[in-house]
Amino acid sequence: MKPFARLALGATLCAAAASPALADVHVGLVLSLTGPAASLGIPEKKTLDLLPKEIAGQKIDYTVLDDRSDPTEAVKDTRQLIDVDKVALVIGASTTPSSLAMVDVVGQAAVPNISLASGKSIVFPVQGNREYVFNSVQTTALMAHSTAQYMARHGVHKVAFIGFANALGEDWLQNFGTEARKLGIDIVDVERFEPTATSVTGEVLHVLAAKPQAVLIAASGTPAALPERELKKVGYKGQIYQTHGVANPDFLRVCGADCDGTLLSLSPGVVARQLPATSPIKASAMRYAQAYEGAYGRHTLSQFSVGAWDAGVMMEQAIPVALKHASPTDLPAFRKALRDALEGLHGVAGAQGVYDMGPSNHNGLDERAVAVAEIRGGEWKLISYGK
Repeated sequence: MKPFARLALGATLCAAAASPALADVHVGLVLSLTGPAASLGIPEKKTLDLLPKEIAGQKIDYTVLDDRSDPTEAVKDTRQLIDVDKVALVIGASTTPSSLAMVDVVGQAAVPNISLASGKSIVFPVQGNREYVFNSVQTTALMAHSTAQYMARHGVHKVAFIGFANALGEDWLQNFGTEARKLGIDIVDVERFEPTATSVTGEVLHVLAAKPQAVLIAASGTPAALPERELKKVGYKGQIYQTHGVANPDFLRVCGADCDGTLLSLSPGVVARQLPATSPIKASAMRYAQAYEGAYGRHTLSQFSVGAWDAGVMMEQAIPVALKHASPTDLPAFRKALRDALEGLHGVAGAQGVYDMGPSNHNGLDERAVAVAEIRGGEWKLISYGK
């Protein structure tokens, strides 16, 4: 069994043996607990420990598998959760490449999936196998819109792009490119790097030669610190933007002082205590912040823990509705009822934003799910919220 491969929560093995397994609602998770995306998966796993073990009188059992930041492993894990563990719901994966690899698996098996990754193409368009896929985090399209708008308001007309050479980087390039064109922002250089790269000197020198006013780094986790530190090393003086894929304490620790002044659009839940009292999610974001920091200490909130928390919020709302239409003992029917209940979520306030799902929208978030922050002294400082 691979490291971190199985972590069973909820009932003890003895209790599980004493009652029919399908009498409980079994939830499976595919997370990146090792590999380049571990700084995403570990806070997601920590959040799982805070999620309800009972909903509407129904016991919830959780099983976690580690995809090792590898889409191929994510597919294997998903099949095991569906075929062997007989889960009613799959949560994950942590990354866009792994989540995209899982779409066909969950869709063909008719098992609802709440992705914790941001790629717009994970859930849009809602057709075919994506009819069973939802996500609890802001899409790249929503955050690209916010980032481009902020750039335009502050006089940025020339920007360089450096992103992961994978599905996340391409998703960001496509969506940011669309928003930039609308606003008259010229992307003067495009560079890509692997999440496992140890040097981006050549890419950064190309960026420098293009003389952009700003640089957008489209990556996630601690690997996103590499190009930023290199830009500072070669003397780049323009504004650097990151994405919500870096909004966690590990990134701040790795990037250090090199990240002071960096701007990014991120989840309001990460800056819950700084949100205005008028925010429609202030109360729900503080519920998350108090629970997570109560368990793990101050300054531990992250984009990834808040995404996992809101997957739990979605479960809390959807499972009682599904139970009215099907029993967990009839697994195919319950999976379908749970899918329908998730699609029917409306006006649900989480720590990210307000979820308004529908047949053509399996993300359901809008500008109420977007905050703009600056990194100052190793902390996130809220600049603006909402529109």
